[in-house]
Amino acid sequence: VGFFSPSLADYRQYLSAMLDAITHRGPDDSGQWFDDTQGFALGHQRLSVIDLSSAGAQPMISRCQRWVLAFNGEIYNHRQLRQSLPDAITWRGHADTEVLLEYIAHHGIEHALQQSVGMFALALWDRDTQTLTLARDRIGEKPLYYGKLGASFAFASELSALYHHPHWQGNIDVDALGSLMRHNYIPSPHSVFKNIYKLDPGCMLSYCFDQTPIIKTYWDATKALQQAQTHPFEGNDQQAIDRLDTLLQQSLAGQMEADVPMGAFLSGGIDSSSIVALMQSQSATPIKTFSIGFEQADYNEAPHAKMIANHLKTDHQEWYLSDQDTLDAVPKMAQIYSEPFSDSSQIPTFLVSHLAKQSVTVSLSGDGGDELFSGYNRYLFTHNVWSKVKKIPPVIRKGLAQTLPMISSNNWNHILKPMQYLLPKRFQVNCPGDKIHKLSRILHLEHMSDFYQQINTHCQSTPEWVLGSTKLKQEFKHPHNVGNVRQMMHWDTLCYLPNDILVKVDRAAMAVSLETRVPMLDHRLVEFAMSLPMNMLHRQGQSKWLLRQLLYRHVPQKLIDRPKMGFGVPMAQWLKGPLLDWSQSLLDPRILQDDGLLDPTWVSQLWQQHQSGKKDHAYLLWNILAFQAWRQHNQAHIRL
Repeated sequence: VGFFSPSLADYRQYLSAMLDAITHRGPDDSGQWFDDTQGFALGHQRLSVIDLSSAGAQPMISRCQRWVLAFNGEIYNHRQLRQSLPDAITWRGHADTEVLLEYIAHHGIEHALQQSVGMFALALWDRDTQTLTLARDRIGEKPLYYGKLGASFAFASELSALYHHPHWQGNIDVDALGSLMRHNYIPSPHSVFKNIYKLDPGCMLSYCFDQTPIIKTYWDATKALQQAQTHPFEGNDQQAIDRLDTLLQQSLAGQMEADVPMGAFLSGGIDSSSIVALMQSQSATPIKTFSIGFEQADYNEAPHAKMIANHLKTDHQEWYLSDQDTLDAVPKMAQIYSEPFSDSSQIPTFLVSHLAKQSVTVSLSGDGGDELFSGYNRYLFTHNVWSKVKKIPPVIRKGLAQTLPMISSNNWNHILKPMQYLLPKRFQVNCPGDKIHKLSRILHLEHMSDFYQQINTHCQSTPEWVLGSTKLKQEFKHPHNVGNVRQMMHWDTLCYLPNDILVKVDRAAMAVSLETRVPMLDHRLVEFAMSLPMNMLHRQGQSKWLLRQLLYRHVPQKLIDRPKMGFGVPMAQWLKGPLLDWSQSLLDPRILQDDGLLDPTWVSQLWQQHQSGKKDHAYLLWNILAFQAWRQHNQAHIRL
């Protein structure tokens, strides 16, 4: 956290309060550094993972005294970077932060970022030029907010730290709120507040006081994809499996380094099972693995995870959630996610993080596998449906769009459930009623990209119950000539992965001071996946074909091949049961009317339709409830 406030008297006093707001992200140590000539303050909360001694304390000053660094994350290739630096350097310790700082001092920030393999958000102060540089890792694993607060410029890992700056304003951006209702998240570079932004992944920002920030891309996912497609992988199947094995083992070799206990989340799916299998192959002792279970069979992957753990002989722990566990966790979400966020799998993610923290300080996850290796059912679903939909005459499309929603999602699920088991596995989908309702909303669209983006939303382009909102445009670079499925995968890598999946995991884990690492997102592995031909991602109706082949080397195929479930929760039932009273208190029409952000009539209609069973509005209602809970928790810092 930090700020640039030359005109602010007694500016030093505010940094401690800002740091206190993010203590959970680094409870082991706290540091402050000031440049009184410029009114610049820089603070850091440390979660000690590599080099637990004071030699790893931050903010850290380079030996030449020019550079000051506050760094959140890990540089996995810090040993290699260290070997490339002059032998004459006398090192204080073995922290990756120190290596990165000296590499910057010798080669400059941009070259250092390009050579680093890791996850990070950082703030670098140049004492010679009085220039601040902010930077974020390539895919967006670690968060970084920034913006002008009156005459000040401030930045932080979480919004909650910025609330304690004396120039904080807190004006809600209703367009961003509308986007939250559509996507579960607010897409980068926007935030829920006006004039506060998220730095995009793969970017660095330079700022001198009272000047316009300059943002530069040091790694561009779209350019990387186009280059990979220009030079595609040309080996055979065996060579592709071997190459994937090598790259994933290389990623894990860096990410399994820590001076504290380490484990892994294990859902029993292909991605997490692959990570755990390869971790166990590199470890002489059982890897600690963690799973969450539900009593509702449709949402429970714990038995599958346990079978994988037993086969790999990991030290496995599981936690079956009760209604009370849910009731206890849900109110915490508004505090954990300092920006409103409403992917309901945030709840089990927080709980599995809480479980893991009892035994370890670092946990690896399998996130990213779906985006890299085409694992989402919606890719082929969208491609196949779109190829048929665009042939249907417009008048028939319109009639279907009006007719399909007349049956509720739950009723569609009951109607189609017996038929699911008669279909091949590749055609079986979870919650088909939701898919049908989404289809009804997009039958009128003319372009595949619009079709896919609408598939991934919970409502129309501008939610009618968000007062005054318009569509918040998501900037998206369309790669050329890569095919429909690859284009969908790329959109998710740029938007869904950093703004939803990685936000969910980072905030949930850091709330309990647990560091998470994502081996699939090593950029060398990402670029390799981009180069693969589609028949190595999909083959004979099977998704993630290549990743499966690697996993089969470690786990029997019969334990792996089953329909994809995802990390979902029974939200529709929760809103009618254990969360009923909590929900009703947040949706009180008088409160909504006083806030002037959400239309109380529309919200009441959604609520009544859901409670009566006429329609399943669980996703939409959770979006609203997550925002209302966040607004209530942070009301002292919000200006309506």
